[in-house]
Parts: sequence; C-alpha cells; structure tokens
Amino acid sequence: MINAKINGIPVEVEEGTSILNAAKKINIKIPNLCYNPDLPPWASCGICIVRLEGTPKMVRACTTPIDNNMSIITHDPEIIAVRRTVLELILSNHPNDCLQCPRNGKCELQTLAAEFGIREVPYKKVLNALPIDDSNPAIVLNPEKCIRCGRCVKVCQEVQNVWALEFLGRGIKGRIASAADAPLGESPCIKCGQCAAHCPVGAIYERDDTVKLWPALQNPDLHTVVQIAPAVRVALAEEFGLPPGTIFTKKIYAALRRLGFNTVFDTNFSADLTIMEEGTELVKRLTQGGDIPLITSCCPAWVDYMEKYYADMIPNFSTAKSPQQMMGAMIKTYWAQKAGVDPDKVYSVSVMPCTAKKRETKRNDDMKSAGHRYDVDIAITTRELARMIKQAGIEILKLEDEEADNPLGPYTGAGTIFGVTGGVMEAAVRSAYYLVTKKDLGDVNFLPVRGLEGVKEAEVDFGVPVGGLGTKIRIAVAHQMGNIAAVLDKIRAARDAGQEAPYHFVEVMACRGGCVSGGGQPYGGTDEVRKLRAKGIYEDDQGSSLRCSHQNPFIHQVYQEFLGEPNGHKAHELLHTKYVELPLYLK
Repeated sequence: MINAKINGIPVEVEEGTSILNAAKKINIKIPNLCYNPDLPPWASCGICIVRLEGTPKMVRACTTPIDNNMSIITHDPEIIAVRRTVLELILSNHPNDCLQCPRNGKCELQTLAAEFGIREVPYKKVLNALPIDDSNPAIVLNPEKCIRCGRCVKVCQEVQNVWALEFLGRGIKGRIASAADAPLGESPCIKCGQCAAHCPVGAIYERDDTVKLWPALQNPDLHTVVQIAPAVRVALAEEFGLPPGTIFTKKIYAALRRLGFNTVFDTNFSADLTIMEEGTELVKRLTQGGDIPLITSCCPAWVDYMEKYYADMIPNFSTAKSPQQMMGAMIKTYWAQKAGVDPDKVYSVSVMPCTAKKRETKRNDDMKSAGHRYDVDIAITTRELARMIKQAGIEILKLEDEEADNPLGPYTGAGTIFGVTGGVMEAAVRSAYYLVTKKDLGDVNFLPVRGLEGVKEAEVDFGVPVGGLGTKIRIAVAHQMGNIAAVLDKIRAARDAGQEAPYHFVEVMACRGGCVSGGGQPYGGTDEVRKLRAKGIYEDDQGSSLRCSHQNPFIHQVYQEFLGEPNGHKAHELLHTKYVELPLYLK
C-alpha cells in the first residue's frame, strides 16, 4: 500500500494506482477528456495535469502512479490556467454547433467548458471542413468534431480487437477515420457502437432512426407494434435521473403507449422462444450428432465478427435468430393472424441497447421470413427512446405502471437475464437440463457464468448421460470482443489437431458486461454501472414467478397453435437463419 497526500488530505491506495484514481478515492475530481476507466490511459489531452508540491513540475494524473510520501496539488491558479488554455485550444478546432449536436447536454467537452466558464476563445478558429461519413447502417462518423482523445480508436482496436478505426494525419490535420480511410460502411466495423459509447463528444454517434419512426406513429393506416429488449428496462431510468439498475419495465410499457404504439410486446418473451429453439438445437447436437461446440447467435455484432474473422466456424454457429428477429417474425405471422390485423399494415419496431441491431434488421433475406417487408421495420436504441419520450413531453416518472400485451409479452426470469453476460448460457442450462432429464433444476441460479471476468468456464452435470458424452457438459462464456479470440482459437486448435472440442456450448457477447453495456445504452457505462444494471436484471429474474423458458405458458401456446414443435419445419422457416463468409472490406 502507498501512503500519500493530495491537497493535504492523506490517502492510502494500492501500489501502482494512478494519481487520478487516488484522488477519486478521497472525492477529488481531476478534470480529463481522454481518460476512460475501460481503457488504458495514454495522456492525450493534458487536462489532468497536477503539481508535485514544492516543485514546478507538473505531471499527468491519468498515467502517473502515486508514490509513497508523494504530496500532490490538484488545483491552484497556474494549474487551472493551463487547463483552461488546453480547453481553449481544443475549442479553437471544434465546431460551435452545439445546439445541433447529438451529444448536446451530454458532451464532456461542453461540460468542462461550462465548468471553466469559457465564454470566448482567444485563438483563431481553424476547422478542416471534413465530411460526415454516414455510410454505416448503425453509426455515423463526424470527424470534424473529433478532439483526438483516442478513446474510439483504443476501444475498437485494444478492447474489441476489430481495428475499424484509426488516426490519419498529423498535428492540426490529424483526424479520426475508418481503417485505410475507406467509408465506415465498407470497413471491418461490426457495428457494436462501443466507439460511440466511449466518444466524449459528438464525433461518433448512433444513426437516428426516430425521424422515420415519428411519421409511422402518426400514420392512421399503420398498426405500430413495439418490443423492448431485456437490458433496456434497467438502463432507461438513468436518462430520467434515477440510479443505474432501476427496473423500469412497466413505466416503459406505459410510455410507449403514450407515444402512440398500438401494441406493446416484450423481447423477453422471444428470448424464452430463443431458448426453446437454441436449447433444442444443443440437445440434438449432443445426442444425435452435429458440430460441437454450439456457439450462441443472439448478438448481431458477434455474428458480424464471426462472418468476417471466423467464417470457418459457421458450422458451429446456432442457426437460431436473435430474440429481436424471432419477435419480428412472430408479430407479422402468428400475432397478426390471431389479432386479425393485416400484416402489410403492421409496422414493427424494436427498442434495443445495441446499435448493431439496426443492421441486423436487414442482415439478409431471412429477416423477411414473414413475407411482409422486413420482419422488424426499424430498431432504435435506449438513447433514442429516451429522446422520443422527452420530445413527446411524457413525464415517465409519474406514469402508472402498465403491463405488456398478450400473448407475446409475458416472460420468465430466463428471458430477462439475456441482458447480461452469461445470461443466455444460464437460461439455456435451465431449459437444456429439463429437455435432457425431464426434470426442473432444483436451484436455477447458475453462478459460475455470472460476473465481469472476460472468459468464464464451467461444467454442468446433468446427472444422466447426454448422448455418448457422459453426464457433464463443458461450457464457456466470453464477452468483450477482445476476449473472444482465446476461446475460439482454443476450439480451432483442437479441431485442427483432430482432438475433442474443449467445450460443448459457448456464449459470446460483443460488449463488456453483455447487452447492459451495449453501444446504444445511456452514456457512462463503467464497470460500476454495469454491475448495477446487471443487479437489476438478476432482481427481475429473482422476482419472476417462472424462471425457466420452458415454463412460460404462452410459449407453449405459440407452439401448440402455430409453430408445432421446437426446431420443427415451421420454426425453421421463421425462427432460424444462415451465415456466409464476409470480406473484411466490402467492395
């Protein structure tokens, strides 16, 4: 442990702790722009400078470890003047169109400029007149607003291992661009949106599809149907001043109806449906033969990554669509038929924590399985929904709780845990155990797959032989794309050596923590926030009267009245898809 002083206040921290984080421990805020707790610090912006007491030496707090008996001054007139100058220089290369910026009111540069009382910039305004790149179906790149903090590059390269973004040019001509300066829509980008989630300004942001949705809501000839993803219910409340993890589900249902949606469903229901399809697929592969391990397919950014970087593993990929797409297919077939609504007049909308879901709606022709345009017409993010609620003047905190509509609304706890890393695996284990043994698990809480460890491995003992594999099934859970290669390379090495696969079932989610920290969630998704959102997810599961997907009576109803059986012919037509190898760069 290290003992030091910051502004005369004693602090004790572990050796190697940065001055920035040591100051946080005693509630001293050191301003910064390039630092983010998810990323390795690299001292780009220079705003976090502090002074070693008794010397003129200034150091950058984000990269300087605090040392024993060190005495640090974080604020004095000279330090504040230097920080102010740095901000003024950044602003001299930054557009002044804050009112039109998608980050207006949530911009870290704007906040610092206000805190430092900057009213005028003494330097000549120099802009590079760089064009906006809107070639990507999920995110938009505006390099003119880039402050060269490097967060987006670091998260894309070092956290996600995608390498779709880089810096080009030097000095005042330096800019953020997609790899090789190709349009972002033709780059290796997997649309995860983590660049947008980590950008402190408006240089990268989600494509705003609310401009298409508003006219649909006001069109009397359309029947608008909406679904909300598991992770939305524990994050949207943050946009209205409540703590992360606040379970907001029933107020969201009410707000959606106030916005004008005719019917409100819940993606948790189709998560239960996904488990029935994917769990049945797993059991079939284990007992009747097939490529092992089975790898989950719920995350569209991961699907994009797999098709580009690991196409040789397509045979291992579950053919089950994501819950979003299963719900879209069911809305325009089963529900439309049951409700007597013309499916050609159904406008299907999803609210997702994920920017990649925008691209997934039109991923291939399997997303038109219902035969009425695309199964999901439009996907918006949690942030977009928050803006719509505010634009409509809806005081969501004061709304009475409401329920989702039947029959595609009620869900089990297994459906809601899809929102966290390990949740798909845990939900699958609960029902796969039943499919194999015809008995319910005594304790459905499968703790080995929970938490933020990058790769989690475990065994599930079914107590009875599963095919010719014995009683134990080996599983792995990986989240955050940079952690995935270790798992996949292990599988590939065993396959190429003709050895038994190291796992039977693998869950992958592209974003750290899973969907609770997707690229479309409220800004500020640190590990502390991820844990709180996950806590809310597990509380929703714990409070459910039914906690296994196969126990959902409305799932049984759908199969009895319409689908037939899991993995049956009709289910495959509507609820399953295929994959193809994609080039890293689209021509």
